[in-house]
Amino acid sequence: MKQVLKAIRDWLQLVLVALVILQIFFIGRVAWMAVSDPASTAFERSQAWQIVSQKGSLKWRQDWRAVDQLSVNLKRAVLASEDSGFTQHKGVWWDAVEKAWRKNANAQAKVEAQAAKAKAKGQKAMPKIVGGSTITQQLAKNLLLTGERTMLRKAQEWVITMALETFLSKQQILTLYLNHVEWGLGVFGAEAAAQHYFQKPASKLSEWEAARLAVMLPRPRFFEKLPQSAYLSDRAQTIMARMNDVALP
Repeated sequence: MKQVLKAIRDWLQLVLVALVILQIFFIGRVAWMAVSDPASTAFERSQAWQIVSQKGSLKWRQDWRAVDQLSVNLKRAVLASEDSGFTQHKGVWWDAVEKAWRKNANAQAKVEAQAAKAKAKGQKAMPKIVGGSTITQQLAKNLLLTGERTMLRKAQEWVITMALETFLSKQQILTLYLNHVEWGLGVFGAEAAAQHYFQKPASKLSEWEAARLAVMLPRPRFFEKLPQSAYLSDRAQTIMARMNDVALP
């Protein structure tokens, strides 16, 4: 029995050491980003592999742009759409997280109430998932993590988020986000998106163009196929009305 307990204790110690080393690795990677911009993110690499696997070739658009080469309109539009409190929080906007939990719980309750009807029609009832992630959290997930949704991954996301907020300025975080976020199939970063959708540099985007790109962010591949979407246009108008209310870092 003692040997079993010792083996369990030794195993737990190894797991703990491994976790500590992993955190040091992630924090070190983030600290290095303060002086050297990453060439790619974990999400981008996974998407590149997926595109090659599905299509047999890789069509990729991405061009890094410094903060002064990104339209102020785009910065304001993305903040208004994705994270209006970006300059105020420390990486996690707890009010938004709580609101998202409540909305998702209500959506799940409605789905369960409609499950019998959906099943009878041969359909699958799905709740509308509302995100509460800040731009820093989204960047943390895309930079170094996989897309799986588990409590362990969320905990790791929190550690990386805190590291980003500690070692990088808000301006650096926003610049990294805008240069690596997905805007379509194989389209990453603001410059690639501006060229892909409007045939112009990211520095020249108008308010309307910036707002449309911002609205696409939660589902870029979906809206890439529906450029005339009424929702896209209506939501872009709403974002335009909010753009001057957000504070830039």
